[in-house]
Amino acid sequence: MRIRGAVLERIAAQAPFADSAPITVGELDLAEPGPGELLVRIEAAGLCHSDLSVVDGNRVRPVPMLLGHEAAGRVEKAGPGADLDIGQRVVMTFLPRCGVCAGCASGGRMPCIPGSAANNAGELLGGGRRLHRDGAEVHHHLGVSAFATHAVVDQRSVVPVDDDVAPEVAAVLGCAVLTGGGALLNSAKPVASDRVMVVGLGGVGMAAVLVAVSLGVREVIAVDTVAAKLALATELGAHAAYTPAEVAEQGVQAEIVVEAAGNVRAFETAVSATAPGGTTVTVGLPAPDARASISPLGLVAQGRSIIGSYLGSAVPSRDIPEYVRLWREGRLPVEKLVTARIGLTDINRAMDELAAGHALRQVIVFD
Repeated sequence: MRIRGAVLERIAAQAPFADSAPITVGELDLAEPGPGELLVRIEAAGLCHSDLSVVDGNRVRPVPMLLGHEAAGRVEKAGPGADLDIGQRVVMTFLPRCGVCAGCASGGRMPCIPGSAANNAGELLGGGRRLHRDGAEVHHHLGVSAFATHAVVDQRSVVPVDDDVAPEVAAVLGCAVLTGGGALLNSAKPVASDRVMVVGLGGVGMAAVLVAVSLGVREVIAVDTVAAKLALATELGAHAAYTPAEVAEQGVQAEIVVEAAGNVRAFETAVSATAPGGTTVTVGLPAPDARASISPLGLVAQGRSIIGSYLGSAVPSRDIPEYVRLWREGRLPVEKLVTARIGLTDINRAMDELAAGHALRQVIVFD
């Protein structure tokens, strides 16, 4: 079938992307879903730093690639062996889980091995690509490629949700909330007496703030360099908000510190702000050659821990229903993370907004 989508033509183009236009919007051919696969009509797709990191070259992926991995839509067709009903709303997740490898056996702590390999190759979990343009293959982004009117995905890349979960809410659950919330629920596991600090208030970090507030911990502390984001975090329930400089000057610390910015300075801030006996959870994705400086003695002498948490150590089929429950109870207002609704043709300019730190979640809304 013919679809319309946003294809990254080259990586590391010069910013601003609105001028260099590394992403083009046009028509592609999408193959029928194969065994265990679904054809999904995309309803909403969020822009995430994992998309930007491919555009700016921090994450080298094969091109041309149809971007987008945080999305929601409805099943329009099921391939042989796929068992979701036509019309079912689904949340797309960017790491499919095969369910049988050593990574899947870790309960979320480690990523799926075949799923990671497929993502790196620009393929679906079942192998190969379903996208073509002028007869040439187009790579998939993280098994989803959601910046398009339709996508063919492996059923293991989606989680069904009920119709009351609006598309924009469902989309944000699939990456921002899975990652930021999972850093707490799956990795740090705070108790009521803990203080929780979140360093870096993008979509993932702000989702971590929302989840921390929903857990009712003793104090939620938000940290960022952008005053507007600090103000929003306070509106969303954070008890205190600081710049990184203020954290250092005032010696602010917490038992649980989530680093969600994906850069060295944020990571170093998070480690230094972790109280003795506490835990730093890092979910940000810095450049592959980034290196941080920390004191090993501070870890040993003060009994502190550092945990890496990829995709919030999530098992999407387990975790998304829990976030839906919190949302229904009014404890997790993830719709407040959506700061702009845009069209597909706004994609290059939207990447500039994301790179400048002006946006939490810009969501492409499809009719």
